[in-house]
Amino acid sequence: MILGLEDAYSEYHGRLGSDPGSAYLDIGDEPAYSESDGSVATKKRNRSTGSRHRGEVVTELGPEEVRWFYKEDKRTWKPFVGHDSLTIEVSYRKFCELNPDKAGRRGPCESAAGCESAGGEADASPEDGDRDGGSAAIGVEAVCVRGGLYEVDVKEKECYPVYWNQQDRIPVMRGQWFTDGTWLPLEEEDSDLIEQEHLARFRGQQMKDSFETEAATKPVDSKDAIHSLKLSRSHVDWHSVDEVYLYSDATTSKIARTVTQKLGFSKASSSGTRLHRGYVEEAAPEDKPPATTHIVFVVHGIGQKMDQGRIIRNTSMMRDAARKMEEKHFSDRTTEHVEFLPVEWRSRLTLDGDTVDSITPDKVRGLRDMLNSSAMDIMYYTSPLYRDEITRGLTLEMNRLYMLFCSRNPEFEENGKVSIVSHSLGCVITFDIMTGWDPLRFHHGNAPDPADLDMSRPGFEERRLLEELRLTKLRLRDLENQFQGLQASSAIAAPALRFKVENFFCMGSPLAVFLALRGIRPGANGTQDHFLPKSICRRLFNIFHPTDPVAYRLEPLILKHYSNITPVQIHWYNTTSPTPYDQIRPTLLNPLKESASVSDTESIPSPCTSPPQPRRHYGESITSLGKASIMGAASIGKGLGGILFSRFSRSSGQVSGMEEEPSDSEGGASETENVALGEEGVASESEEKVYEKKEEATMSQSPSAVMDSTTLELERRIDFELREGLVESRYWSAVTSHTGYWCSLDVALFLLTFMYRPNEGDEATEENQDL
Repeated sequence: MILGLEDAYSEYHGRLGSDPGSAYLDIGDEPAYSESDGSVATKKRNRSTGSRHRGEVVTELGPEEVRWFYKEDKRTWKPFVGHDSLTIEVSYRKFCELNPDKAGRRGPCESAAGCESAGGEADASPEDGDRDGGSAAIGVEAVCVRGGLYEVDVKEKECYPVYWNQQDRIPVMRGQWFTDGTWLPLEEEDSDLIEQEHLARFRGQQMKDSFETEAATKPVDSKDAIHSLKLSRSHVDWHSVDEVYLYSDATTSKIARTVTQKLGFSKASSSGTRLHRGYVEEAAPEDKPPATTHIVFVVHGIGQKMDQGRIIRNTSMMRDAARKMEEKHFSDRTTEHVEFLPVEWRSRLTLDGDTVDSITPDKVRGLRDMLNSSAMDIMYYTSPLYRDEITRGLTLEMNRLYMLFCSRNPEFEENGKVSIVSHSLGCVITFDIMTGWDPLRFHHGNAPDPADLDMSRPGFEERRLLEELRLTKLRLRDLENQFQGLQASSAIAAPALRFKVENFFCMGSPLAVFLALRGIRPGANGTQDHFLPKSICRRLFNIFHPTDPVAYRLEPLILKHYSNITPVQIHWYNTTSPTPYDQIRPTLLNPLKESASVSDTESIPSPCTSPPQPRRHYGESITSLGKASIMGAASIGKGLGGILFSRFSRSSGQVSGMEEEPSDSEGGASETENVALGEEGVASESEEKVYEKKEEATMSQSPSAVMDSTTLELERRIDFELREGLVESRYWSAVTSHTGYWCSLDVALFLLTFMYRPNEGDEATEENQDL
């Protein structure tokens, strides 16, 4: 921010001889921060009674009455929150003062003579000042807006992101005149002309004591117009100081206006749009989001080369979902704020250049290019030649974002927390960065010993080569020991990441497969320290959809018997009074016996959220790795069909060591599901009741379904499963589920649940447990 907002605002009102404090809104019990979607309900003008404009004379609009807008979706203008709008307006007025010739008539008028002069040149182009060839404009610093994620260039009237690259700049606009009802701003060129004409004609005249958005109490027609202004495609009529109407000059509008007036309707009521001067709400400095206390780095997986803006859009969807959940479930956290930042690591990598493209055949080129831009990332990462470049690229990008954020928010480095949300292959790369796993450590350890070589025919040349090999290996071991010593010392002095990771959320992650292929096997300690020490990351979460073909479970790699324990079901986002996750007891899997006639293509929903389905069997999710593989999950045609069939086919076998006792809750679930599948037009209200009944049935399982208290349990659960829906094909769900996490409200609420800590007492207890 270029100026202290309160100081600059007070200075502005000081020049006008008014009390700046009287112009602020009294927001009462309403929330201090809200993002509008551009649609404002019709209501009385929310202006303070002490404002210098109400009941007094016409003067320039104050900074609190002007509202700045941005058009992010290229369709609708959305208003900045009050604090941001005030800050932009203060900066804009400073720019106009420093560059009166460049700002031209677009700047706020400082005197009556200046406004009258501007009004006399109403036909001049707003860009004339820039085309006169004068001296370069004196710039002002960019203004931070939208929680610090974006900056506004008031000279170019553009908005751009701070933490990621975006080709298209977001246009911003200064709103002074607004249409009745929607409160959307007029185009800036027309708004400036109307404002200048209004000040030139009515400056100093008395205004009404009250201002309402309802239609005027008395009808107006064309004979009542006391002043008019011709615009490029429309004209404006003033019927009084406060009654201003805009009329289109299109031929169809003129014809309609003529017909309706002949029928006895007034011109204003038939085709006019009432205009209001100043926004419906006065901007207030306190209307801003709280300072960010927790940042979340969102790391993408494969496919980013194919669509470089995908992770930015996905993070935006996750951020929007989180905002909805914050308003609904965490509105009382006025001093905490979680912000999501995309981490785009793929576009900066060189890797093999265009070598793979040059060896790609031309037939079915589109499909081949798609695979080269997506699945090829897996091969790059498993290659010792390119793996380091990938991990180094992601490490540098996360450190860059963290240092940039701390430089713009100095207080965050002391008290802020950092979590990471990774998707797909990004989970594996992030894990390796945090743990420092290096495949080169295992390569030379398996080299053959010269003593083990075949010595049946030891000639002179063979003996010479064996001696050289022995000496070379000794030298290599010496260098390895020196290198490992340097690595150990550097790891203590400077870890790869410059921040401590609070939570690591994996979504649709194949990390378990990579760990299993690296030799990780179940142990007996029951903590995540088995492969991710809490000194590196406080807590690990593995989020997956049951039909995601890329996702695997992590818990059976810690304790083997957890392959027969169901993952924790993620709560539906609008479930009332859900059981806290840490209080959910582990339950055994009880697969139902199913008839062979039941087809796998029956309707079961999609990556969206829904109640639990106690029909899945995870006994082979990790132990039978041959059922599916990383590359197999990315294949097409028969390969994909075979993998999906083998991975998601229902097991009629019995889980080892478990009694098959179908509980009442299972029967109820199956019956309810059949009803739901047979009736497509079930109302949402009825579905919610079904969901609640299913959840209650699942939570109140029979004693045989609950794990024996004497069995070793995990210190904290790691596997968390989204709930299957009720209406889509299981095959179709397998295709879409891997990319369905970003917009899920269930996932957003789950993330916030573990980032907004319950209270200080609970936090202290958890920290003691970690120690």
